[in-house]
Amino acid sequence: MTDGTEVMDLDAAPETYAELRDRLASGHVRLSKRLKQVASFALAQPDEVALGTVASIAEKAEVQPSTLIRFSQALGFAGFSDLQTLFRERLRNQVSNYDERLLSLRAKNGDASRSAVLFDGFCEAATRSITAAHDRIDLGAVDEAARILAKAETIYLIAQRRSFPVTSYMSYALGKLGIRNVLIGSALGTDAETVSFATPRDAALAISFTPYASSTVAFARQVAELGTPLVVITDSPFSPLVGEGRLWFEVVEADFQGFRSLAASLSLAMTLVVALADLRREMAPPRAPKEDDG
Repeated sequence: MTDGTEVMDLDAAPETYAELRDRLASGHVRLSKRLKQVASFALAQPDEVALGTVASIAEKAEVQPSTLIRFSQALGFAGFSDLQTLFRERLRNQVSNYDERLLSLRAKNGDASRSAVLFDGFCEAATRSITAAHDRIDLGAVDEAARILAKAETIYLIAQRRSFPVTSYMSYALGKLGIRNVLIGSALGTDAETVSFATPRDAALAISFTPYASSTVAFARQVAELGTPLVVITDSPFSPLVGEGRLWFEVVEADFQGFRSLAASLSLAMTLVVALADLRREMAPPRAPKEDDG
């Protein structure tokens, strides 16, 4: 006997993520409003379902953890862990398939367009970069870097050449969040003067990869000498930036045909932006209640 809002599907549980997606899209599984909410989240954010815990997924989907279990059972699974296995297999296959697809395209050569080979190659390189960064970077250090940047009156963003897109996007994002920052990279050639305004109450983030931009190294050294806390993103413990930054991150971007993406660098940079913005909101003093004038 049921209340008509949730009906268990008597068919066997789906064996692949694609089968699960097709079953949900078909409308054959009748779900309550809350379970439809979980289904919508799962299809929109499959990586979150694959990598998260029951508590974290429930929080992001804005449901109770027990709802995830009921959702899994509505699809024929014994519990949520069985459902999550499909999402994890999807993620593993997605990564491994890049290598297989690229080898296949190269083998066929004439049958595949040059653009198809390039696109697969750059996607595969970006995936390897992000996976390596995800496994290598110490999240405790990310928290510490976010705290350093969050306490700053002004954040100085230092990069040149290939690294400049990272700091320019950070500057854009920080500006949208109302966080004061200075992007070092003026066409007027006044960067040295701009950096000279940094104080110990500020913070700086410097980014450079091999071959290291001499101006980035010089500006990083300049802010360090001024006593400004410095966070560094670079690609080697032997980078000249490491000696200047008390806190540094090693990010090595995989290359394809001699070109390196910025996928992992941007992922780390945007993590820092959002994390420091969250900390600043927590650090902000509570607003005084409005006086009752009546």
